[in-house]
Amino acid sequence: MRSPATNRRSWSWPTPKATDSASPADACWRRTTNSPPDQEPPGTEPPDQEPPRTKPLGTERALRRRWTAHAVSETGSAVGYAALPIVAVLVLGVPDFQVSLLTVLAGLVSALLALPLGPWIEHHRKLPVMIAADLVRVVVVLSVAAAAWFGLLTYWQLCLVAVLQTVARMAFDAAGVAQLRTLVPADRRTATNGRFETALWTANTVGPPVGGLLISWLGATATMLLDAVSYAISALLLRGLDEPEPPPRPAERNRRRDLTAGWRHILAHPGLAALFGNSMIFGGCVLAASPLLTVLVLRDLRFPAWQYGLITGVAGLAGVAGSMLAAPLVQKWGGRRVLLLAGVGRNLWLGLVPPAPASTTGLVLIAAADFLLVFFAGVFGPVFATYRMDATGDAHLSRVVMAWSVSSRTVPPLFIAAAGVLATMAGARVALAVLAVVLLGGIALLPWRAEQGGVDRKS
Repeated sequence: MRSPATNRRSWSWPTPKATDSASPADACWRRTTNSPPDQEPPGTEPPDQEPPRTKPLGTERALRRRWTAHAVSETGSAVGYAALPIVAVLVLGVPDFQVSLLTVLAGLVSALLALPLGPWIEHHRKLPVMIAADLVRVVVVLSVAAAAWFGLLTYWQLCLVAVLQTVARMAFDAAGVAQLRTLVPADRRTATNGRFETALWTANTVGPPVGGLLISWLGATATMLLDAVSYAISALLLRGLDEPEPPPRPAERNRRRDLTAGWRHILAHPGLAALFGNSMIFGGCVLAASPLLTVLVLRDLRFPAWQYGLITGVAGLAGVAGSMLAAPLVQKWGGRRVLLLAGVGRNLWLGLVPPAPASTTGLVLIAAADFLLVFFAGVFGPVFATYRMDATGDAHLSRVVMAWSVSSRTVPPLFIAAAGVLATMAGARVALAVLAVVLLGGIALLPWRAEQGGVDRKS
């Protein structure tokens, strides 16, 4: 996945000064091409430029407000994570196929609809997009509770809500990453991304059990009300931010180039291209392994449900711990080393699951594999987020994030389908073993070469 020789950029991991006017990727580009600083090679876009910084960025007050909005929103989403399928089953009584179709539509249709939003977000202010995305989610989630209350809820409304909710999430992320890059100084990005990742892992560990209890006590739509409230609080908190953000950019005349700019930027950067392939393999294998692990633990090995819950709960705590350790590890060993270590670590452990016996030893093997996989994933997340921020300037970041999100919702279903067919033919153990081998192969796609991984930045 190398870029053409005429448009190759050797990205490094610099520590730009707070007063630098050019983005990290642009500053490196100027050092690693033969063109003059004020010219681009033929056929490429203008270099990314950071907005003028008229006042210090990343103040604690603004960061606390931004982090609180993120934490509240993610907690609400985690509490209501399974709300739509549960409403479909308990309120509407739809068959299994339609429950699965609900998830498929949310992923594939939302990816198609969100694709043109990347360029649009890139060329507009980011905070209004984030607030609008929160408000859209408030409306669509509340519509389910209201329709259920009046007896008007239908399956196709649930499908529409699932799609719109996912599109709004993708738009929020595309704008939010770009806004956070401008808000946070380069030397604080890993620590800040670690805080955000910790909030995400904490919410995903605590939220689903709380949501299950609320559903059993108050009904299937109760968690959706809390989810809507969390989005409303997030919108209110974001509305109070007055920090600088990336300026809107003029749209390209060539719409096709604008739509594909995110992928072109990724593939033209050796390190991002490698990590893109690695991420697609990791995400596809892990998502495909999740239902197979449920089948193996509960049906084949006959472990009780509480032990399966213990495995997932401990793994969630591993993600929290990993994300909290990311910044200290980078401070000690440097970003590139930690990125590679965590990238290898998260791909190693699935192979412990297929041979697990139906005994305490098997339970320990599965729990250890899940714990270690999630722990290294927790370390990897903040370091990767910082890598992508530093490798991508403001002129491309929203489109890069959107391209990543679209791919992350269209590639994994292929893995899930293939693993499901294999499990039907040969059993869950064989399918998990094949996924473990594929994961090991994904290690080769990490940015091993120095020109891919760049110089260590300890921040």
